[in-house]
Amino acid sequence: MFCCLRTVRRLWLDKILLQCIRQSRTLSGADAINALRPFYFAVHPDFFGQHPKEREVNENSLKRLNGYLENLQKPGFRSFKPTQLTFYVREREPNSSNVQESFSASGFRAVSFTLHTRDLLSTVLDILNSCSLSTEHVQSLNGNSQPHKEAKSTVNRPIKWDKTYYSFTGFKDPEEDLEQAQRVETTLLSWLDDNAASAVKKLKKSLPLRKELERLKIELSHELQLSDIRWQRSWGIAHRCSQLHSLGRLVQQRPEILENVKGRTVVFTDRSGMSAAGHIMLGTMDVHHHWTKIFERLPNYYKLQKRLLLLEDRISQLLGGIQVIYIEELQPLLTLEEYFETLNSFYNKLRDSRLPFHPRSLRGLQMILESDRYAPSLHELGHFMIPTICDPAALQWFIFAKAQEARENLKRKEEMMLREKELINASTERFSLDRLYKEPSVSSAQMVDCCKRLLEESLPYLQGMHLCISHFYSVLQDGDLCIPWNWKN
Repeated sequence: MFCCLRTVRRLWLDKILLQCIRQSRTLSGADAINALRPFYFAVHPDFFGQHPKEREVNENSLKRLNGYLENLQKPGFRSFKPTQLTFYVREREPNSSNVQESFSASGFRAVSFTLHTRDLLSTVLDILNSCSLSTEHVQSLNGNSQPHKEAKSTVNRPIKWDKTYYSFTGFKDPEEDLEQAQRVETTLLSWLDDNAASAVKKLKKSLPLRKELERLKIELSHELQLSDIRWQRSWGIAHRCSQLHSLGRLVQQRPEILENVKGRTVVFTDRSGMSAAGHIMLGTMDVHHHWTKIFERLPNYYKLQKRLLLLEDRISQLLGGIQVIYIEELQPLLTLEEYFETLNSFYNKLRDSRLPFHPRSLRGLQMILESDRYAPSLHELGHFMIPTICDPAALQWFIFAKAQEARENLKRKEEMMLREKELINASTERFSLDRLYKEPSVSSAQMVDCCKRLLEESLPYLQGMHLCISHFYSVLQDGDLCIPWNWKN
């Protein structure tokens, strides 16, 4: 009997010691935020304003990371699932970790890693190490936040408890959970099995707001005779409804200033003005006063747009008939004024160099101007990407050498986009989806590959859902399911 009591007492003391060790490895939420400041500075979307693809990836990954960190701070929360994240990092330091790493077309380092830690300290260290950022400051933060310094000084190594301890007490073995998470890779079916119910619940809750959004969009488009209403970023349904309500109130208060919007596209974004594509941009952080000024300036914007189109034609004539285009999905969001200055600077340089291009020899080809490049290149979609500071002689040689390849790429692009549209329609019908779409950072080739493999599967979970093809798994706040284009089966 006494032997049994001694055993119970020892296990009780072991449990107390385990709690002390866990406390010594815990950061507060505020300390975790401070420790992650270098990381936030390297990946925050606000620093990627000129690079919409990278900005969107970082924005979505930060949302999922914040959710993971919030769960870590919930008392009693035990259901942790491995979370894969991808970030574009502004630093260019070499990475010595084993995370997946590549470089985007804009030169940013792309880092992918999977979180499966169960405390803030380990999570913070994992994130910083994965992005090749210093972790020295974390130790001081951890030391300052500990109320149990004595426990920390006496125990300076992790303890691996015997399996019988967990069998006797009923506690979960964290090592076993971690090993199982590392062994099992997330598959499409397993993820849908775990998350479909949550997505359905969120989708049903959002249906009234979705109908309200569609009604507001139709009414405003009809009343103002707009070509379209869009959003640059993936705001929630409630946020979008609020923006349309604001525009509706402005229509009622100042109907006279909206007479010049006929046939135009309104885009809700981070800044107000007119975009390089000719769309009316309404900054979501601006008040009616700022929007009113934009609408009052529309006649001047239209005059500048005519000058811009004339400038594009002049550049085309100097370059043998190649068409100058602006691709919203691939290029930074520029205002009309910014894009005009870029074109004007490039035109003056070309005019002074007098390159000997034969008239109309490059008709049918396309090019875009980029201010953050130093050498010309050919995109897989067939258009030339020309730096504004490119040497004219080097530009001439490059275009001549790549002209035939560019024509072939453009032809493949048309075929690929047609195939993409067919597969989206087929997948939507096959799975009875309410909507199937992709993020701008997903290429047509990636979308085609994804849809072809989806059509080979039986996925009853998708009926009536909104499915977004992305780079990661996620359930959005309004019930949209996000899956990576290269999902595993």
